[in-house]
Amino acid sequence: MPDEIKKLNSRRIIPASNKSFHLEGPKPRMNELFFALEIFVQFIKGFRTLHFIGPCITVFGSARFSSEHPYYKKSEEVGKRIAELGLTTMTGGGPGVMEAANKGAFEAGGKSVGCNIKLPFEQEPNPYTNVSITFNYFFIRKVLMVKYSYAFIIMPGGFGTLDEFFETLTLVQTKTINDFPIVLFGVEYFKPLMDYCAYMAEQGTISPEDLKLVLLTDNMDDAMNHISTYVERNYKVKPRKRLWWFFEKR
Repeated sequence: MPDEIKKLNSRRIIPASNKSFHLEGPKPRMNELFFALEIFVQFIKGFRTLHFIGPCITVFGSARFSSEHPYYKKSEEVGKRIAELGLTTMTGGGPGVMEAANKGAFEAGGKSVGCNIKLPFEQEPNPYTNVSITFNYFFIRKVLMVKYSYAFIIMPGGFGTLDEFFETLTLVQTKTINDFPIVLFGVEYFKPLMDYCAYMAEQGTISPEDLKLVLLTDNMDDAMNHISTYVERNYKVKPRKRLWWFFEKR
């Protein structure tokens, strides 16, 4: 090993900025302990808030669409249709697609949940939620948005949406979670992505059967029938007794 690398391995690198970021390598052990405790507290906060929200369908999508955008209007319809199924609409709680899906559910009289994230831009909680919670870290938010959902609808979006899509798809592919239905809504937008997934299957990096884990559609009825058929076949939705647990609000 060169002397330069040996010297680097024996030292702690200090970020150039004054901010302390948890993902910038090793920190003093007390900092790491407090970070772990913060994560624990965030998870407990999430469990307490979301424990009784009922079976959810999570809607992922862009925060950047205006209320006049066609995909915003489609997302409103998604939220409305989820409410008609008697299920809870869960989103990332921000603007754009998230706001639209929450709005559709909220105005249809359904349950509407927002799991927000602290960001320096774009992300402000939208007003169309019955339950709203804000997290400090993406990975905590993603765990909880998957934990309480029985299906996933991915509307057009950017890096964050694709991250959420592929992480959820990987969890289903690896049987880490049940074979919950995943719908990509927007054929024109997502067809190049699915074409590349088909290319991955040709190259042997995924199985051809993995392509069947996703429904690509522009038809709202097809999307909802795909989800409702799965839920009706595998689950019986019934009220849950609200037992007191970990000081949560009744």
